[in-house]
Amino acid sequence: MANQYSCLENPMNSMKRQKDRTLKDELPRSVGAQYATGDEWRNNSRKNEGMEPRQKQHPVVNVTGDRSNVRSCKEHYCIGTWNVRSMNQGKLGVVKQEMARVNINILGISKLRWTGMGEFNSDDHYINYCGPESLRRNGVSIIVNKRVQNAVLGCTLKNDRMISVHFQGKPFNVTVIQVCYPTSNAEEAEVEQFYEDLQDLLELTPQKDVLFVVGDWNAKGGSQETLGVTGKFGCGVQNEAGQRLIEFCQENALVVANTLFQQHKRRLYTWTSPDGQHQNQIDYILCSQRWRSSIQSAKTRPGADCGSDRELLIAKFRLKLKVGKPLDHSGMT
Repeated sequence: MANQYSCLENPMNSMKRQKDRTLKDELPRSVGAQYATGDEWRNNSRKNEGMEPRQKQHPVVNVTGDRSNVRSCKEHYCIGTWNVRSMNQGKLGVVKQEMARVNINILGISKLRWTGMGEFNSDDHYINYCGPESLRRNGVSIIVNKRVQNAVLGCTLKNDRMISVHFQGKPFNVTVIQVCYPTSNAEEAEVEQFYEDLQDLLELTPQKDVLFVVGDWNAKGGSQETLGVTGKFGCGVQNEAGQRLIEFCQENALVVANTLFQQHKRRLYTWTSPDGQHQNQIDYILCSQRWRSSIQSAKTRPGADCGSDRELLIAKFRLKLKVGKPLDHSGMT
């Protein structure tokens, strides 16, 4: 396999992850193994049924590179996350239109509500998704546009609450994890399982990868600054889930990107109550602390609409991802 690249490095996480691990061959604990081709999806877009099983394997990831190349990174990319409440018939087209309008290269989706797991192409977008075997609940996906599609090295379909995609960059690789946190009335055991599974994904991530963890956290981090983790521009009063999120960031050397920049309040909150009277900041983009200076901006895009009570949250970063000859995605898991 060719050398693996991304523009950033996070050596602070090296003591918390196993060095240069080969991604494991394992099925998610709570989901089935269904895969869809693009033709099958277009023929059955309402139910996303009739998927043809495919055997997949994780690629081996070897990280190499020279830190002196980090300063030369000048390309800008946009990452986003969006709780769409459900990706019912027709909504995928709306989401792709919003990606193009806002110029998003990598978009994480939560509350997908599709069953099974797999990957397919849809026009100029490449989509990986993971949901339960039968029940239409939770579900996560990562959608990439044409600009970065050729940089995709592989995907880890963990379960219906988290998924990760690995990108080839220069001089280091990038890993993006999309999550969907349990609701506020979930049992403590479900929350513990979520964090255990997420930590497993982090340990599968090569130590030198640039790491982004994005998604719906159902957590209020609060407006108080936490040194090295949150900035001065959080919202609201911290709750128990928010405290747990901050502790997770401290343990894994992550920073909450959308608390670092002064914005109008409308660009900070990510949820609005049905009556429009209450707002909260409960969706977040986390990034390696080592590279917070590479974050150019982070904010919501209130004009984006897919019929959800959540705002589209985006962040712009300096990265360099591989372009050129398309990669073979058939070996993903």
